Amino acid sequence: MGLYNEQGEAVGDPDTQKVMMPKSCHGGVGVGIRSSTSPRIRSSTSLSRQTSKQRYREDFNDMLFIVGGWTPEDPSCPVEQFCPLENEWKNMASMTHHRGNVAVCSLQGNIYTVGGFDGVSYKSSVERYDPQTNWWSNDVAPLTSPRSRVCVVEMNGYMYALGGYDGMACTNTVERYDPKMNSWTKQAPMLSRRCGAAAAVMDGQLYVIGGSDGVTAMNTVERFNSLDGTWDACPAMSTPRENAGCCAYMGRLFAAGGQDELHLELNTVEKFDPDSLRWTPVKHMRSKRNDMSLMVFNGLLLAVGGCDGITNLKTIEVYNRESNTWSHFGSTRTKHPGGHVVTLTSV
Repeated sequence: MGLYNEQGEAVGDPDTQKVMMPKSCHGGVGVGIRSSTSPRIRSSTSLSRQTSKQRYREDFNDMLFIVGGWTPEDPSCPVEQFCPLENEWKNMASMTHHRGNVAVCSLQGNIYTVGGFDGVSYKSSVERYDPQTNWWSNDVAPLTSPRSRVCVVEMNGYMYALGGYDGMACTNTVERYDPKMNSWTKQAPMLSRRCGAAAAVMDGQLYVIGGSDGVTAMNTVERFNSLDGTWDACPAMSTPRENAGCCAYMGRLFAAGGQDELHLELNTVEKFDPDSLRWTPVKHMRSKRNDMSLMVFNGLLLAVGGCDGITNLKTIEVYNRESNTWSHFGSTRTKHPGGHVVTLTSV
């Protein structure tokens, strides 16, 4: 990872940060699915060589998947897994029902895909992926209503589905999925209708940022308290963001990329301090990224994929908080327009 440029050539970026690798690569190949036969990724500054002098850390055992990537011309919805030990991406089983604008979430060691649009109809269906068997299951209870561009996030062992577009309007609907009961229950609705929003959990509270109300991109932020089931308004971001990336990192809430109210792709980043209740700017990413993913992988903050307004990106950037800079970290094997990245932690 971090070793292919957009043309597929091996590169060695001197700014690339060192990565602590887990001891093993999980997510075996299931029945009827072959692993990738592409050559192992190499570079003049190989990640495996960079980490050979470091001691393995038991707490760095994340698995990274990128799921989906759908267009009418190429509705393949590919799934890739990055294996740090082997230092390569592998093709995994694709979703059973191919669709775009699908939400992706990890929950109890599995990956869930929620809602979406197949070019004809909006979906309420949910699929579950087991990385140990490389198999997708369709026995998951559907949403109570079809929605695309819904936002999903895990909190306290449940999966929350927030907003989305039902084919007629953006909604403020909130549902919570219980994997033990295999059922969804309605929660208090959000204060605003949102589709294409992003969400993250920090300090036990669920934050939802931006999105669109169906007319324009939004900069508003709200927070859900699961103890009393209420929503509160938070200070707004400095920039309206639709299809942004969002995650909690080092005690701050980061929001990156997306597109603004003029439908212009963004490379701007900002972070929210829950103590001072202020948003402050972060160094811009190297690329504009609309419909991107932002996540923490083995202690690193990564920005993955998205569209820069001209092409769908395979590139990955990593953030260095000490220097407040972004640097090239590599690429996925294929482009995933509208796809999303998710991490799983092995136990």
